[in-house]
Amino acid sequence: MTTTTASPVPLTGPPSGVWEPAADVTVRGTVLLLPGRGEHPGVYARFGRRLAFDGYRVVVPAVPAAGSVPLDRADLAGPVAEARRSAPPGTPVVLAGSDTGALLALAAARQAAPDGLLLVGLPTTVAAPGTPDTADDWTDELGARTSCPAHRGLLAADPDFRPGALAEDVPADLVRAAEDAAADDVPVSGVPVLVVHGSADPVSPPATARRFAERLAADLVLVADGRHDALNDAAHRSVAAAVVQWLERLRGGPHLPAQIVTTDAGGRTPDPRALEGNPA
Repeated sequence: MTTTTASPVPLTGPPSGVWEPAADVTVRGTVLLLPGRGEHPGVYARFGRRLAFDGYRVVVPAVPAAGSVPLDRADLAGPVAEARRSAPPGTPVVLAGSDTGALLALAAARQAAPDGLLLVGLPTTVAAPGTPDTADDWTDELGARTSCPAHRGLLAADPDFRPGALAEDVPADLVRAAEDAAADDVPVSGVPVLVVHGSADPVSPPATARRFAERLAADLVLVADGRHDALNDAAHRSVAAAVVQWLERLRGGPHLPAQIVTTDAGGRTPDPRALEGNPA
């Protein structure tokens, strides 16, 4: 059975979200996940349980939320180093993030030195359209975040989730730092990167994901009809499967070819960047 806990973990700071593989399952790697605007560790329970089932430890480290403090106070090198010390030898430690958490993961990559980066729903703008303050606006925000009915219901009933957060400015210094980290002349360009983005993301257009993926020489997964919270969207099972496949390649060597190629009866290969799925 996969263990889910919010008790203290071997990382500095207050309690964090942790999803551990079952006791009889070999730990294959660690994913340090940084939430985005309005989110908290519990928002990623479904994703954490799914990766833990496949042997990957998922931790939301106890660090300030992305953009809430100056970048020089957002220490991610410590959590990455501690995760590496506590992980089985030779297993990768990946720094992941969604929304502003993805920007923070990218901006901190040079200092934190993870074995890979997972960047989901990279935002692009520092301009806020205004904080939603009506039921219609909240409905619009839910629709922008996810088309999964189950996840919409969880967010709507979650007292710790902060509605209206997607209307907040993305800190300009965080955007600049992430853009600098994606420049061709900095070391982070050599870190294996997976970029995941919804093709129908109303918060950040897919062109943003493509631009970052090209600059980082990253693998790119575009989720067909996907919204902003790609890890919690209708295709969450397919997205988690794509993440696990990438993690497996990372374990064997990031330059290895894909281990699974799907073809139809006519021998044609569908576009692996476009994933489809059903609601939970």
